[in-house]
Amino acid sequence: MKKNIAQKVEELVLPIADKFNFELVDVEFVKEAGMYYLRVILDSEKGIGLDECEKMSREINPILDEKDFIEENYFLEVCSPGIDRVLKRDKEFTKYSGREVEVKLYKNHDDLKTKQFEAILSGLNEDGDVILLYNDNKLVLSRKEIAQIRLAVVF
Repeated sequence: MKKNIAQKVEELVLPIADKFNFELVDVEFVKEAGMYYLRVILDSEKGIGLDECEKMSREINPILDEKDFIEENYFLEVCSPGIDRVLKRDKEFTKYSGREVEVKLYKNHDDLKTKQFEAILSGLNEDGDVILLYNDNKLVLSRKEIAQIRLAVVF
């Protein structure tokens, strides 16, 4: 149900994001602390600030009100992915190849003896598995093994 809502919202929002030359990074419909949140996560070459979020919110709100397919009360959040963005889509794994990432696995990996580590992202293979460089060794992980992978913040 929640996934269907996110997909419907993505279909509605994508043309608006394109109109403003924004990249639609993700749409989430989640329940946190007893409240529902509809998050529209955007990016652009110039970055996303409050003005861009407000502009998109003003465009999205009337459409969501008109379509009225979300039964639950929710808060609309339009935001940027942040500097420590979570990577989810194939294009992100390609775009950020060569960057340092923080990886969290669902369980300890046999070769690593840990489920949380930092590595260099090398992209995806033809099967969609994530290729990493960890301690100068190539590591290939199935997406099913990865709980979360995000850009590391390096100062």
